[in-house]
Amino acid sequence: MKFALIGCGRIAPNHIKAAIDNNLEIVALCDVIPKQMDLLIEKCDIDNRDSIKQYTDYMKMIKENEIDLIAIATESGIHAQIACACIEHGVNLIIEKPLAMSIEDADRIIRLSEKKGIKVATCLQNRFNIAVQKTRKAIDKGRFGKMSHGTIHVRWNRNEDYYTQAKWRGTWKNDGGALMNQCIHGIDLLQWLMNDEIDEVYGVTRQQFHHYLEAEDLGMAIVKFKNGSAATIEGTVNVYPNNLEETLYLFGEDGTVKLGGKSVNSIDHWEFKDNDDDDNANKNFHESTVNVYGNGHTSLYADMIDAVGNNRQPYVNAKAGKVSLEIVLAIYKSQKEGFAVKLPLKTFTSMDMVDEFSK
Repeated sequence: MKFALIGCGRIAPNHIKAAIDNNLEIVALCDVIPKQMDLLIEKCDIDNRDSIKQYTDYMKMIKENEIDLIAIATESGIHAQIACACIEHGVNLIIEKPLAMSIEDADRIIRLSEKKGIKVATCLQNRFNIAVQKTRKAIDKGRFGKMSHGTIHVRWNRNEDYYTQAKWRGTWKNDGGALMNQCIHGIDLLQWLMNDEIDEVYGVTRQQFHHYLEAEDLGMAIVKFKNGSAATIEGTVNVYPNNLEETLYLFGEDGTVKLGGKSVNSIDHWEFKDNDDDDNANKNFHESTVNVYGNGHTSLYADMIDAVGNNRQPYVNAKAGKVSLEIVLAIYKSQKEGFAVKLPLKTFTSMDMVDEFSK
């Protein structure tokens, strides 16, 4: 399959590595800053570097090349615009989280991809973590029994140097805050592993230390599920001095699991009422990772390639990507209005939060 990448910034090396690991033919790169493409090729040591075309205009790239799969890794605010253009030209997509910045744009991507028969995966790669997959297997077997509650803690650090590297970071139009950018992976896992639809969200966000941003550096929420279970969310970039943890707890009538590490890559606690042959191996399981992005990109790419080849939906498709986006937007809406918010949201965008912290 012929592959191209749009957006060659911080997360781009993970996408290039995943493409190489899956034997994709990298035909083109696109970024509005040409130097970014050169740095990426140099950093990733791509074999066919001399034959890779470089573009600053993604429409020109799409029109001039035969491409089977494109990954979009730009600032979040233009994900939907680029995605719809690619879909119209018949190209399958992997879209970095979040899928979009509004409910309307997420729905537009879903509708258009279904109409055109195009496969779209949302890059929520932590679903492929081994620790997460072990937990999902236990859920599917019913080992937790009735679920009581769950919680996600994303306790990271992002300093001013991080935000000044790209002007779009921390803006309502192109990024959102800690919940939308850093914590959406954990929020996705919480909802997915609680294994039920959300009924209501009550959220509070704050801008404690990053007053040079538009968006939040702290978000907390209580989530009510339709089956009566509940969950809490804590997401922040205020932890001093470095990233501390991303930790997810699940509490059921017959089981308790705590996933930890910096990218939910470890099993810190594993206990069930019934006995399973894998239980001893699962206790204290740890998957080594180089950084907080984990190892899931390669597996997500492999799944996407198989989905295209076998004409099925990707494991983490566009509809899955909308769920975590909707939760974050519901927290934002709750902060703005001061009340709990019922799901599903019919309409809301990050831009509805403009001036929230300048009052």
